[in-house]
Amino acid sequence: MNPQRSNITPTHEQMPKALTVGIVQQSNTGDRADNLARSAEAARKCKAEGAQLIVFQELHTGLYFCQTENTEVFDEAETIPGPSTEYFGALARELDCVLVLSLFEARAPGLYHNTAVVVERDGSIVGTYRKMHIPDDPAYYEKFYFTPGDTGFTPIQTSVGALGVLVCWDQWFPEAARLMALAGAEILIYPTAIGYETTDDKEEQARQRDAWLVSQRAHAVANGLPVVSVNRTGYEPDPSGVTGGIQFWGSSFAVGPQGEYLWQAPQDEEASAVIAIDRTRTADVRRIWPFFRDRRIDAYEGLTKRYLD
Repeated sequence: MNPQRSNITPTHEQMPKALTVGIVQQSNTGDRADNLARSAEAARKCKAEGAQLIVFQELHTGLYFCQTENTEVFDEAETIPGPSTEYFGALARELDCVLVLSLFEARAPGLYHNTAVVVERDGSIVGTYRKMHIPDDPAYYEKFYFTPGDTGFTPIQTSVGALGVLVCWDQWFPEAARLMALAGAEILIYPTAIGYETTDDKEEQARQRDAWLVSQRAHAVANGLPVVSVNRTGYEPDPSGVTGGIQFWGSSFAVGPQGEYLWQAPQDEEASAVIAIDRTRTADVRRIWPFFRDRRIDAYEGLTKRYLD
């Protein structure tokens, strides 16, 4: 597969009014071949329903391994190009669809990233995004594995538009969404792996999920952009037994530029869907809610500081 940029990107004027986005919410096991096969099956279903762009969840080829700190897990990382981009590159060519992948990138010895890869319809790699914000919490020990990204907040240009791809923990940071929007992203996309640590009580679990939904819908409203967030589902035990494991809460969704729900998946089962996103609504919404016009860029210098003492 040629990893260079594809030459099939149309101009903005050539873009169709509607963008059809396929969402694949999946539960995973330690069987990579089975995970890949089920991802491909769901993608084919999305294509049959008219998808032009298909988005997979964070680290969708295997288990969420960050529940523990284990040096042997680094052996599972892969290069770009590599096995996953070859597999999904072939799938993109078969389906004539743009795909958003997520994988554990081996960049160099001792240097690893949590990386989203965008594959064009012809199977070529058109861009990557390395996760910028890295959590370090019980059951989410990502700082042990992932170096913070260095690709910046730059939309990836594709034949279906400019994709503002971010990853999971990035979704809590309004700065990331804003910078993607200011750079011309036409849609914000969040491959995600988030759920409940199972010892939390039901009230805390509900608060966490609600906050997750609200924060991303707010990015849509503040930037006048559609948002697509694709989460994993299912239960994955903690190999160390220290915690009760993670029940991933699914709930993958798409919203329009006023935060309005276009579709939402169930919490506790696999799901796929194709959602039509109206490209014209960003311009319409930004005219009635001109947040970009009214931004006080002369007064925001404090945002580049850690804290205003």
